[in-house]
Amino acid sequence: MTQPRYDVTAIGNAIVDILARAEDDFLAANGMTKGQMQLVFSAEEADALYAKMGPGQEVSGGSAANTIAGLAALGSACGFVGQVADDQLGQVFAHDVRAAGIRYDTASRPGAPTTGRCLIFVSPDGQRTMNTFLGASHYLPAEALDRDLIADSAYLYLEGYLWDPEEPRAAMRVAIDVARAAGRKVAFTLSAEFVIDRHRAAFHELIDAGLIDLLFANDAELMSLAETDDLEAAIAMLAPKVATLVVTLGPDGAMAIVGGERTTVPAERVDAVVDTTGAGDLFAAGFLHGQVTGRSIGDSLRLGAICAAECIGHMGPRPVADLKALVG
Repeated sequence: MTQPRYDVTAIGNAIVDILARAEDDFLAANGMTKGQMQLVFSAEEADALYAKMGPGQEVSGGSAANTIAGLAALGSACGFVGQVADDQLGQVFAHDVRAAGIRYDTASRPGAPTTGRCLIFVSPDGQRTMNTFLGASHYLPAEALDRDLIADSAYLYLEGYLWDPEEPRAAMRVAIDVARAAGRKVAFTLSAEFVIDRHRAAFHELIDAGLIDLLFANDAELMSLAETDDLEAAIAMLAPKVATLVVTLGPDGAMAIVGGERTTVPAERVDAVVDTTGAGDLFAAGFLHGQVTGRSIGDSLRLGAICAAECIGHMGPRPVADLKALVG
């Protein structure tokens, strides 16, 4: 097995986030559940909701893409695979990813649907309510995979959100085979409870087959996967099946279980919660950076907590502060 040139390559939704502030009564009036993500199934519906948004900002997003952006900001060598359309938002996404120093070679897809977008309404308390039109991102074929890049990366990082559509799901299965054949590690993030509800059996199949080395979840997602309301029972079920289980606990910090040994860290102090969009994604970035640079589990968790705190302190899911300086 050769030394990889890249630290992490991710496969995920390639979407552009559009963020605006909104009061709770606006969310209720438009049928949204505060703090949750719901899918928008047509470009027309997305356009209608966009027309109701107040002044906002556009920034390239997508869960795994946010993680890779955080890793690149920390100094890791990264790649990304994700599908955009040949349109203006697709150009914005590609520019943002490449400008961060991330290798991104996925060809744009001509024609409809358009590049995916996520309309994010940020409440006064920092909670984000997301409305996602996935668009072109759900048409990523296995043929678009850069197999050499995947085989040349220490970790393959996969986003649960992208498990829904058939084409990307098949592509990710191929990517897992490529990574494991090259002796690389596979990390997987469960993404959301509604994703788990639809694909619980498939996720258990991956885990039981030993195809996942590092599993990321928050406490609610882990309990959903285990079909229990007891976090300790969920940990007992899943921790023995993966080499590393990382569980985020919101304001209570995070933990990792490796070989039956549990390590915990508190959450970093935040002066003001501005926007929680991407906090979990940036936590994963910090943890993975710690692992690829040979740090301990405790140090890796600390890096994750620092990166998540930076993300929470401003609008948008991508880092704006110097993460290298923050983590030391």
